[in-house]
Amino acid sequence: MKKIYWMGILGLLSGAVQAQNTEEVTVQSGRLTQKQFDAPASLRVIEGDAIRNAGAQVNLSEALAQAPGVVALNRNNYAQDVQISIRGFGARSAFGLRGIRLITDGIPATTPDGQGQASTVSLTSAARIEVLTGPLAQLYGNSAGGVIQTFTREAGAQPEAQVSSTMGNYGLRRNDVQLSGRTGHVGIVADYSTFDISGYRTNSAAQRKQFNAVVTTQLQDATRLKVIANLFDMPQAQDALGLTAAQLKADPTQAGTGAVSNRTRKSVKQNQVGAVLDHNFGNDLEMQWRVYTGTRENTQYQASATWVGLSRDFYGLGGQIKGKVRDAANGPMDWVVGFDADQSTERRQGGASVGAEKSGSLTRNELNQAGNNDAFGQLNWHWTDAQGHNPFTFTTGVRRSQVQLQNTDDIGTGTGKVNYAATIPVLGATWHALNTLNVYANWGQGFETPTLAEAAYTVQNSVIKSLFNSNLLASRSQHSEVGLKWTPTPATRLDAAFFHIGTDNEIVTLLSSGGKTAYKNAAKTQRDGAELALKNDWTPQWRTQLSMAWLRAVYASDFTSGTNTITSGKRMPGIPDQQLFASVQWADQGFAAATNPRPLGWSASADWIARSNFWGDDLNSADARMAGFGQVNLRVRHRQLWGPVRAELWAGVDNVMDKQTVGSVIVNQAAKQYFEPGLPRNAMVGASLFIPL
Repeated sequence: MKKIYWMGILGLLSGAVQAQNTEEVTVQSGRLTQKQFDAPASLRVIEGDAIRNAGAQVNLSEALAQAPGVVALNRNNYAQDVQISIRGFGARSAFGLRGIRLITDGIPATTPDGQGQASTVSLTSAARIEVLTGPLAQLYGNSAGGVIQTFTREAGAQPEAQVSSTMGNYGLRRNDVQLSGRTGHVGIVADYSTFDISGYRTNSAAQRKQFNAVVTTQLQDATRLKVIANLFDMPQAQDALGLTAAQLKADPTQAGTGAVSNRTRKSVKQNQVGAVLDHNFGNDLEMQWRVYTGTRENTQYQASATWVGLSRDFYGLGGQIKGKVRDAANGPMDWVVGFDADQSTERRQGGASVGAEKSGSLTRNELNQAGNNDAFGQLNWHWTDAQGHNPFTFTTGVRRSQVQLQNTDDIGTGTGKVNYAATIPVLGATWHALNTLNVYANWGQGFETPTLAEAAYTVQNSVIKSLFNSNLLASRSQHSEVGLKWTPTPATRLDAAFFHIGTDNEIVTLLSSGGKTAYKNAAKTQRDGAELALKNDWTPQWRTQLSMAWLRAVYASDFTSGTNTITSGKRMPGIPDQQLFASVQWADQGFAAATNPRPLGWSASADWIARSNFWGDDLNSADARMAGFGQVNLRVRHRQLWGPVRAELWAGVDNVMDKQTVGSVIVNQAAKQYFEPGLPRNAMVGASLFIPL
């Protein structure tokens, strides 16, 4: 792997650099907005063109491979969603997202206890993705090991219909219709997509339908309202489960033990609406309110001949006031204060299944509740010297979080209630060494509560029991980071960061069996790492991109897990030490930019994605080791005009060298079925029409 990494660096750094203007974007730097280059944090932006070029726009993992520090593992198992971790946070997740915050168009997509679902993000209408890592992410509260924000594109002045279709191996079909337009002060983007796949493995078919709409209204010159509606329906997603090392070697297309006989599967339906109101009182003071509500229905049939059903209602309210003090002593200040109040209530039921259908009376009937009441503030002071220069910017912030988890058991003895509270400070400084060089350092504390799903089970006599676990503690972490952002020429951008994270009471997987997972607290963990991102425009037609990450995530003290003693120094499972994304891109008419958002002609790219080995269990057992790999993905695209209609045709091949890979691991799986296979060589083709109305 080291040879692979150094070859990637040398290949992308060699040669002369030709200057070319680059565009700077404004991003969320903690709870304040500022230019990405000036933000005192590791912050990556993935633009819409990069999202569309990454794949079929089905999985968030497709585009997130470009962000250093983000490990986006595609399980190829739509019943369990993709597995995303940021600097190691979230790697333990058996399904969905844990340990990181997901926000869509300003509305939280993560519940108060830290659960999130990446599958509900509408990639077909996304304008960009922002990924915030490091101490400033802690200002988003509980389980903010990192923050992923997605933004739906704005409606253009010209009404337009977009129709697209994608087909690929293993029965992949994705169709999308999108309408956008503006009348007066009202703009709308409405997107409806369907997705079907028969699956590479036995018992891995899935179907999805999704609707995403954003309506923006300029109520007054200073007042803007955005209304967001997202409807997600997955009537069935079969669960192929994991494989042992022997099963993986013998036949990676097979389903795991018990999957076929018990018809393991999941169905999900989620509806959510929200609104964000912005009002400017003047150039230096603005206010924002956000409110949302939604429902989620989830039914899962497990390999243990049981079923689990969830019926969730969730809602929340948030507000903030943001301002600027221009005549402050020694330089202007930007500030923000605000609050978040969120609630999630779900009815959790379960029972036996016979013939893969519900049978008999309920064995579990509980009401799970999670809520948070948080307040936050942030201040950026742009210190100015006597000559009017701004050599330093200082950042400080604090968040007070209160989270409550409660379970009312109508059948058994699992009733319980637990409260968590933390005050989270953040400090940072940026040295503006040159107009082209910023050096920053920051520090912060964070905390992560168990989710309701993680507290849903306990282990008794090495058997997972459906009893609420009120003994789980919130983990507490200390984050330190130093980094630099350098643009030696207008065509070149280099970002580098080095970080250290120490955590007490890390929440870890205790046992996973039959679709159920129980958790416990480890004593201490430690994460040390470095990240590098390099973009270079060689000519108007050629550019390269490189993202690299090194991460050493270990248990820093001994602890017991079941009957096993996990010794200090063992690697935390699900976290590779090294990761690489390298891309060479060509466009005969240039790349998308503000001055040319839809270039015509041919374009192509070659992406190289590599990961080092990592483990599926705390013991770092030989039969739980996932081997490292590197794979090449190719894309070619052609855009042309047919009168007023713009047409796009594209084709892609992933894993060109047909390497056998593992998509993800199921941490500490009791039957050693850790591995969820990656796809062999597979191809996709797609077509899109953009029709002015």
